[in-house]
Amino acid sequence: MEHFIIPDLLQRKVRIVVVGAGGTGSHVINGLVQLHTALLALGHPAGLHVTAFDDDTVSESNVGRQAFAWSDIGANKASVLINRLNQAFGLDWEACPERIGVSQTGRLRMRPDLVIGCVDNRLARKAIASTFGYGYWLDIGNNQNDGQVILGEIGEGPYVTWHGKKRLRLPTVADLLPEAVDERLDQTDDQPSCSLADALEKQSLFINRAMALHALNLLWKLFRLARLEAHGVFVNLATDRSSPLMIDPEAWGRFGYQVKQAA
Repeated sequence: MEHFIIPDLLQRKVRIVVVGAGGTGSHVINGLVQLHTALLALGHPAGLHVTAFDDDTVSESNVGRQAFAWSDIGANKASVLINRLNQAFGLDWEACPERIGVSQTGRLRMRPDLVIGCVDNRLARKAIASTFGYGYWLDIGNNQNDGQVILGEIGEGPYVTWHGKKRLRLPTVADLLPEAVDERLDQTDDQPSCSLADALEKQSLFINRAMALHALNLLWKLFRLARLEAHGVFVNLATDRSSPLMIDPEAWGRFGYQVKQAA
């Protein structure tokens, strides 16, 4: 089966919200400017507009694993990345040094076409699911050596209607992996590391960059080909293996997500 991009996204500026500008998010944001530039070169009329949310500041342990330098320490992560790209590429992208779901003004004014979740806890994923009721949701998550990328469409039920035609809705990470939005499980996770050496004991050096690359490549295929046969991927750096998540109700059923035939 295939999923076809909403044609409107090939005809105007694409509004993207990135939630989290740390381990994975910092690499995703830097990659999005490459995607933006490539789309313009290939004839897209307006490219991307990115808004990044993160209330955290750059610490010493972030330098070397995330996309930050020593001179960035103490500054807000989202602001550092967005300001740097705006100056280098002449963009008008936005940084919001706050958490998703905290500001009602943020909730009211944000109606993105795509939300990219680069968060490291389930409470933040739940905030994404409850804050945005529309558009694509690209979730990126990882453990020490492995992770998953899942592109879904925010909504309820297995089907959506587009121009009078019913089609399958791409299930989100919350549909396929309900435990990923169960904040009660956050209590069992490790706490943030205070040094780079400590962080590397908990996560492989390049796992965040690898997950970001797979996510960006998925978006590249969606916009370049206007269709997808797989809407995610599972990656394991320890075994050097990756497995696509096919657009297939039978594959989704293995996660407990059941799709009934449309009437």
